[in-house]
Amino acid sequence: MTAHFVHLLDELRRKSLRMASLVEDVLQEACEAVFDHDDALARRVVARDEDVDNEEVEVETEVIRLLALYQPVGSDLRLLCTVLKVNNDLERIADCAVNIAERASHLDHEFAKTQESDIRGLATAVRQILRQAIQAYATEDEDQAKSVLVKDDAVDALYGQFVRAVIPQTVEAPESVAQFLDVLSVAKNLERIADHATNIAEDVVFLASGKIVRHVATEDIVPTRPPADA
Repeated sequence: MTAHFVHLLDELRRKSLRMASLVEDVLQEACEAVFDHDDALARRVVARDEDVDNEEVEVETEVIRLLALYQPVGSDLRLLCTVLKVNNDLERIADCAVNIAERASHLDHEFAKTQESDIRGLATAVRQILRQAIQAYATEDEDQAKSVLVKDDAVDALYGQFVRAVIPQTVEAPESVAQFLDVLSVAKNLERIADHATNIAEDVVFLASGKIVRHVATEDIVPTRPPADA
């Protein structure tokens, strides 16, 4: 491929990583809106979703343009396919962050405090996984991507534990069912974000190695070096 095409690929990667940084920032603000009971910040998260949507369209448009004009093969084709798929997952993560922010606006502050510890632990784990998935994407680090896949099981366990703890409380306090549904919605959207981060990690493995690891058992996906801490 020409030097000009290589330059265009580099520009596309930078644009995709800028979008990833924006999405990570939006998620952080959504979580802060929940824990700080900040309605203004929640509204800001909702408003910023339009910026993410615009970035998504720009990245997708450029990927399609490069595919049509240059008909790349090999690693260049893998890169464009990966950018397109990661682009979609990043937009979905932003949508989940918006859902969290919208729930934050509805939560009763005193009620939210009773569930804050468990939600905060889940949010911390999810943000760590997303950060590592984005780092792996930025550096095409297959081992770091595989470590994300392993850690997703821990998020699923935290989410399941939270749901099992909350459901009996709804029976004991039926007058607070609406509030329980709000906190369950926050938890569910956090769990979905971890799933999208896992998708990104799977795409990084494909980008780095050409291997498709979707639907492969976690125990069969082993990094060659120990998983990095958050």
